[in-house]
Amino acid sequence: MHPYTELAKKTVEEYVKSGKIITITEPIPEDMKKKAGVFVSIKKKGKLRGCIGTFIPATENIYKEIIRNAIAAATEDPRFPPIEQRELDDLEYSVDILSPPEPVKSLDELDPKKYGVIVIKGWQKGLLLPDIEDVNTVDEQLRIAKLKAGIDPFDSDVEIYKFKVERYK
Repeated sequence: MHPYTELAKKTVEEYVKSGKIITITEPIPEDMKKKAGVFVSIKKKGKLRGCIGTFIPATENIYKEIIRNAIAAATEDPRFPPIEQRELDDLEYSVDILSPPEPVKSLDELDPKKYGVIVIKGWQKGLLLPDIEDVNTVDEQLRIAKLKAGIDPFDSDVEIYKFKVERYK
């Protein structure tokens, strides 16, 4: 297991068992000291159980971003009830480190397997990570991102950004 996913797993297990956020007891690894958006996804028996993240960093480094978003994925994803202790042995984790978002000038720039998308209209924002099972076209990817934002899926008057991820399991 990659150190990023180990940190997510350790964070969730500690928080679910004790209600406490893990403390930093050792030096933070060099690659976790940079700032980046981070998504933590949790699956149970292959099915999504929680996924929360930030496309703009909310903390000072990847280490703290993983801790913050792992707890949120386990306890605050509105699609699921909070994870319970009895589920911990059945969970699988992945951590996505996001590149900075870039504006999209043409839909030809998009590829749902390679790029995630962010759609924005006013205060409404929706994000969809890349390489999601059963999302094979740009139109489908944008439709889902718009729905997540509460934007009419047929509304073409939206700002679109793309980003890449490094996915760790």
